[in-house]
Amino acid sequence: MIYNPQIYKIKDEAMKPFIDSKEIHDFLNNSKSDAESVRAIIQKSLNKNRLSLEETAILINAEDPELIEEIKRGAQKLKKDVYGDRIVLFAPLYIGNLCTNNCQYCGFRVDNKEQVRKTLNTEEIIKEVKALEDSGHKRLILVYGEHPKYSPEFIAESVREVYKVKSGKGEIRRVNINAAPLSIEGFRTVKESGIGTYQVFQETYNPETYANVHLSGAKRDFDNRLTSLDRAQEAGIDDVGIGALFGLYDWRYEVLALVRHVNHFEAVYNVGPHTISFPRIQNASSLNITDEHFVSDEDFVKLVAILRLAVPYTGMILTAREPEHIRNEVLTFGVSQIDGGTNIELSGYSAHKEEQNLNAEQFEIMDKRTLAQVIKELIETDYLPSFCTACYRLGRTGEHFMEFSVPGFIKRFCGPNAMLTLAEYLEDYADADTKEKGYKSIYRKIETEEILNKEQLLEKLEKVRKGERDLYF
Repeated sequence: MIYNPQIYKIKDEAMKPFIDSKEIHDFLNNSKSDAESVRAIIQKSLNKNRLSLEETAILINAEDPELIEEIKRGAQKLKKDVYGDRIVLFAPLYIGNLCTNNCQYCGFRVDNKEQVRKTLNTEEIIKEVKALEDSGHKRLILVYGEHPKYSPEFIAESVREVYKVKSGKGEIRRVNINAAPLSIEGFRTVKESGIGTYQVFQETYNPETYANVHLSGAKRDFDNRLTSLDRAQEAGIDDVGIGALFGLYDWRYEVLALVRHVNHFEAVYNVGPHTISFPRIQNASSLNITDEHFVSDEDFVKLVAILRLAVPYTGMILTAREPEHIRNEVLTFGVSQIDGGTNIELSGYSAHKEEQNLNAEQFEIMDKRTLAQVIKELIETDYLPSFCTACYRLGRTGEHFMEFSVPGFIKRFCGPNAMLTLAEYLEDYADADTKEKGYKSIYRKIETEEILNKEQLLEKLEKVRKGERDLYF
């Protein structure tokens, strides 16, 4: 990859702020879109090359409906080429909602006196994990408020407790984290517990807006949050997830800032983020945000397609914040990970709570389908549901992940491993109809798609059907 030294920071700039609002606005204001430029940029992305800020800005500024459709089709082809049909599934598990921050968009904000505060103890964590395992989940993301109670040691201990829980044939094979920024030492402590990805979302990359919506608390420090995942990298966590909360500021700016963040990681650490998230603001207890920058469905679909083209190798996460019809649409050209059967009330999984109580949750969930429903619908629409965790466990993270994913070879592993984890789900949790449809899909894909080690895959699938578990490439 070629880096422009006028844009990208070098190694000695690690852990220094790198967002220049004027730079981003200049790209947005000065990058003109025409059919020839847009088509050339789409082709560059289809050749598995990450886009520059200027190229991304040209796609953002495209307004011709025909060109926007070409952007979407390009994203759809790119996703198919890089990731195949597989969709990775996970569930969020909220460990505690104590928080010292005053974020105007969040139900957990410290001055929200309506919020019911709770931190799961060990027994409660075990109950929640068992409920998740009994539904078929293998991958979790643990979520914590920002509070002194949720120290690196506390987070690490809760991760270890999750890994210990076994229910029937169920187990959690990978725990990711969404929590506050830590020191380098703190990140090292959490890393030792065996986590996968550590997420810290900037929320908005515009400093002025950031100050307006973060009124108090440690999160008010824009630069500390911006450089937090640099500290994670320095601590040895080479799988990190970035994100912006769309609706706080101009979506065009946030998309370009996310790409700028990607550029920073590549230039400084020679590795991009493992995932990008792009949640939209939803209703929350005591929400205190104007709708000036809320993102329409049309613009949201467009920005997902642009992000897919801008960063071809990065996993893109779409959560149950979005309604089912939007999730179904953007799955086709961008998203590679979704949650299913989501419940964000503390102790909500074990209590089987279906109705939401915003005074006990962070925000409103829009897609309330169960994991079983999500998987069945994915199979029926020719996707390949996956619970794969092989890359984490075989060391294909960070630079090693880039070696496989940047050229587009990662689907060589993802497809077969997705089939093996789906077969486990079909054997252990699926109803008869889903099981039949799932196996038909698996064997049809094996017959019709180019798959390495096809004979070994068939052998492993037969072992899964006979009771063996946790087989992967």
